[in-house]
Amino acid sequence: MKLCDFVVAEAIVPELEAGTKEEAIRAMVGSLRTAGSVKAEDEEGIVAAILKREELGSTGIGNGVAVPHTKHASVDKLVATVALARGGVDFSSLDGEPVYILFLLVSPPDRPGDHLRGLENISRHLRNQNFCKFLRQSKTKDAILELLREADNNEI
Repeated sequence: MKLCDFVVAEAIVPELEAGTKEEAIRAMVGSLRTAGSVKAEDEEGIVAAILKREELGSTGIGNGVAVPHTKHASVDKLVATVALARGGVDFSSLDGEPVYILFLLVSPPDRPGDHLRGLENISRHLRNQNFCKFLRQSKTKDAILELLREADNNEI
């Protein structure tokens, strides 16, 4: 499974404007709705499910990165988006630092393998300091998408 298999290109947010974790999550789920990957009537339920998941423990994994995620019956395949928060967002991260890179995933409840593979794929790339550095320097959807393609092809 490659990043470009499930990251919705039209939903990428290169300039996320959010002051809180909830605002960041709402904006990212909204970008998936705008891109046609989630239905408007399901948007609030998906946001609520992600916030409920955050109550179990922050998905701010440290090093300026968060990977909010949930399973939701409204999607029939794994969908994700990427957002860059230039000013940083307080995500109650494990290291207490703000988050600048966010990957948000939504997967169908009956496809737990896809959910885990998606999380593993993202986590593997986020452990690569060059990937994170180049991602934070990306200014446009196209630049972010190109970086995801390079990561998929092990060119970073």
